[in-house]
Amino acid sequence: MAKVEVAGGRVEVVLSQKERLAALRGDVSAALDEIAAVRVSPHPFGELRGIRAPGTGVPGVIAIGTWRHRGGKDFVAIYRRRPAVVVELAAGSEFERFIVGVEDPDETVARIQARHIR
Repeated sequence: MAKVEVAGGRVEVVLSQKERLAALRGDVSAALDEIAAVRVSPHPFGELRGIRAPGTGVPGVIAIGTWRHRGGKDFVAIYRRRPAVVVELAAGSEFERFIVGVEDPDETVARIQARHIR
């Protein structure tokens, strides 16, 4: 399962080796000052928009990779029956959002909010 780490003024989505293969890319990150909002999503598959390109997806089971939509693109790493953290990024960032299933989404959101100074 992916991890969301906060260090060195950045929030980074760290993927396992299997997730890197499924996503067809490596880890992604953004500067803390690029974060517009962060929240927990209890049903992250409802957050998906657009089409997978590139990545791996089985509807309602797994979604890992880049989801492209009219407004831009999101990076996703979510799994069935697991809540996720949604990190909304400022305009001009590589991605509009990171949607990542983590072990403890409430703790992850609190950690990001504690380090996110506006």
